[in-house]
Amino acid sequence: MSKDIIELHEDVSQSPLYSEDLAPVLPSNRTWNKWNLAAIWVGMAVCIPTYLLASYMIKTGLNWYEALIIIGLANLIITIPMILNGHAGVKYGIPFPVIGRAAFGTKGIHIASVTRGIIACGWFGVQTWIGGLAIYAIFNAITGSTGELGLSIGKFVGFAIFWCINIYFIWKGTESIKWLETYSAPILIIMGIALIWWSYAKADGFSIVLDQSQQLEKTAATLTEKDNALFLNLNTLKDKEGNLKANEYQITTADTKSEWISISDKAINVSKLITVNEVNNSDKALRVQFRNSASDPIIESSVVTASLINPTEKTASKLWSYLLWLTAMVGFWATMSISIADITRYASTQKDQVAGQFIGLPGTMMLYSFVGIFVTCAAVINFQDVLIADDAPWDPVSLIAKLKNPTVVIIAQIFMIIATLSTNIAANVIAPANAFSNLMPKKISFRMGGLITGIIGILIAPWWLLNEISGFLIFVSGLLGPVLGILITDYFLIRKKHIELAELYKENGLYSYKNTGFNSAAIIALFVGVFLALIGYWVPALNFLYSLSWFTGFIISSIIYYLMMKNDKVSFKITN
Repeated sequence: MSKDIIELHEDVSQSPLYSEDLAPVLPSNRTWNKWNLAAIWVGMAVCIPTYLLASYMIKTGLNWYEALIIIGLANLIITIPMILNGHAGVKYGIPFPVIGRAAFGTKGIHIASVTRGIIACGWFGVQTWIGGLAIYAIFNAITGSTGELGLSIGKFVGFAIFWCINIYFIWKGTESIKWLETYSAPILIIMGIALIWWSYAKADGFSIVLDQSQQLEKTAATLTEKDNALFLNLNTLKDKEGNLKANEYQITTADTKSEWISISDKAINVSKLITVNEVNNSDKALRVQFRNSASDPIIESSVVTASLINPTEKTASKLWSYLLWLTAMVGFWATMSISIADITRYASTQKDQVAGQFIGLPGTMMLYSFVGIFVTCAAVINFQDVLIADDAPWDPVSLIAKLKNPTVVIIAQIFMIIATLSTNIAANVIAPANAFSNLMPKKISFRMGGLITGIIGILIAPWWLLNEISGFLIFVSGLLGPVLGILITDYFLIRKKHIELAELYKENGLYSYKNTGFNSAAIIALFVGVFLALIGYWVPALNFLYSLSWFTGFIISSIIYYLMMKNDKVSFKITN
């Protein structure tokens, strides 16, 4: 066992801030090695959002290798504070809500930990609904049913079954979670490799598949203005021989619908149908649909809205687009970077937690993002009904829906269930369970905290909020950058990696901050960081602060906290 591990020698078990679940993990129970930690990250990183990341980046105009570079760089960046924040977990064996008492105070930490916990509850509900839909899809494949649009009893039954599976692993405790992640990791890696092989085999070539990313970068229908005239530009997909997959299009305006028109390579002057003002003031001003009338039956695309573009502005904003996506990718794991000690406390050495996180996080994110890229690109030539980029199966659910073989569908959905379960348990249960336990350590155990997480996950009604809540949750999680900045600054720069372990569990101890329970420096730094990260949302001139909210909050809160605490020798001890 590492000599860097500090044990609790004072009996603080009678303190209301102490419980067995929040107590330091004994050295004999530090059973997670670097491969277990890497497996945890594989289990968390392999999920639908990861699959979607690079594909959506391509959809906004980036090519496939630009997307992968940004994802790789962002995850290398976030792994560094992840490892720094995980250091205290290994050294002291305590979870995030207990470590955070040193910086925020015994009561102040609830602001950060419960906020992080509620965000995780929301994601828990959404991921559980997704897993339930996979169970429902298996039932349909077995029975030969086509399923129902909208909400149905079957979908709620699937949700309930998957919810119970999650609660089972919560109730069994952290060792069952380690078992789940360890055994699911190789299965998920094999699944990703299998998807790449399937796409490669169907398309008859590796480079042929990646070449299709250039087609997916282009919007199906755009408008350009030249010499006071509006021109409609069409970008239909081509097969691997270079033939257009759609041969006709139809234009719909607010008043009229055209006949089906043969597609040509020339831009169409549509000034008689629509004006620039109408385009700018209505998202339904000009809509376009494509079809392949030569197929039997005729294949039709979805309807897309033609937007007005300025090529000069598009080129000028490419660098800004890189920066925005980098921020979004860093913020993707903002919540886990705060509560990573909930996991690293079970590691036996610092070397294991460093190696495990570097092995598991950046590589897995790049691999599964590449899976999303490759499979989506392959769909351009593997599926006849994909006529435009908007209809490509950007997510695995849409991909599976295109597979007709029931056996393949069932196997694919089982993989989806495993991926969703492993992500949900590790990323969306451990942190909120500890956060809720920290509110009332003597009354709320880890199990009870996990059950509360599950119940809140139901109460948010994810079947209604699936589309809306994700944007809200990502918005809120991006604001947690200030919390991470304060935690790292406090541990490394203020306390020099030294915490009085027993004092963390005392109501009137060192970290009660004169018995108030709040460290005013941390609270001020937190709110200033959050305010400056948010202000750009309302003030257009400061929008860059909001667009870079994770970096904004992290840097500003770190600086303010350091300046307020560096000369404060009353609120904490400085020991050698």
